[in-house]
Amino acid sequence: MSVLVLCMHYPGRAPNQRFRIEQYADYLAQQGVQLEFSYLLNEKEDRIFYSPGHFFKKLGIVWRSLQKRKADVRRAKQFDAVLIIRESLFVGPAFIEKRLKKTGVPLYYDFDDAIWRLDVSRSNRWFGFLKFPAKTSSIIRLADVVIAGNQYLADYALQFNSAVKIIPTTVDTDSFTPAEKKQDSITIGWSGSLTTTKHFDTAVPVLLRLKEKYGDRLSFKLIGNSAYYNKTLNLQGEAWSAATEVEELRKIDIGIMPLPDDEWSKGKCGLKGLVYMSLGIPAVMSPVGVNREIIRHGENGCLAAGPEEWFASLCELIENEELRKKMGEEGRKTVVEKFSVASQRAHYLQLFRPKP
Repeated sequence: MSVLVLCMHYPGRAPNQRFRIEQYADYLAQQGVQLEFSYLLNEKEDRIFYSPGHFFKKLGIVWRSLQKRKADVRRAKQFDAVLIIRESLFVGPAFIEKRLKKTGVPLYYDFDDAIWRLDVSRSNRWFGFLKFPAKTSSIIRLADVVIAGNQYLADYALQFNSAVKIIPTTVDTDSFTPAEKKQDSITIGWSGSLTTTKHFDTAVPVLLRLKEKYGDRLSFKLIGNSAYYNKTLNLQGEAWSAATEVEELRKIDIGIMPLPDDEWSKGKCGLKGLVYMSLGIPAVMSPVGVNREIIRHGENGCLAAGPEEWFASLCELIENEELRKKMGEEGRKTVVEKFSVASQRAHYLQLFRPKP
């Protein structure tokens, strides 16, 4: 069976692609399901598209993306199915999806965020009025199968389509493995994207209190935004790199995932926390959305709703090495059992395996 995968980014770039479908490609190929990825942005175009300015270059990228998707529609019948990751194009309504539906090729749709709500990067705010977030419901109606990352997303999809399957976002626990920790100092870390750095900022007041209390015993690490700088925390952000991702994450002793309690965040699939946990790093997370399902407070991680809870949870972990170790072990166990590639790959195979 062959599946054409329509996605935005080149392989290895975007978390929603990497952790939801790309890491299953080799396994599916071994089982006779071949995935062909058709992406819109190469590395050079990606840098342009997510940087300020470059108005006309960005328009050129959008135009070329449209032509590529039209070509994908023309060749769709060469495949046994088409899988759309979030949306087929950056802008516009669901007209490419409607054309794909007319080809008669089975249409699969995967989404892992509340993308029916508008959320754009600062660099592309002027694109916001072209995003058509409401097209999410149109795509769901067109799909033969909808794959949602959590129950909140599935409940939304079920309003428009009864063929909804929940497959959580997962981590490859064969690649993301714990490392021995050096306990001479403690690093509180966060990993994310340019657009989610604003979530890290909500935790800064608590981190400043911790810095005042523990001084040089404590350091901070931010991965994913090299432009970020906080003088008081002595924190210079670092660029994310696939080549060094695991190595850099292992330097974190306590991972944090602060989130606002809003509709967008309720759709998130907890990936940041799952990555920490897969590496045996105790995670402190906001009790928003699926985080409540992932974390058993005090056992495999911590849930913290406000500044005082965040401060208390982080203090306890900072001061108790044995608790960090035990919570890290329980966190990894949770990921291996419920949120790993190995635990979910059979579900993907069932979706795509040809009928006898």
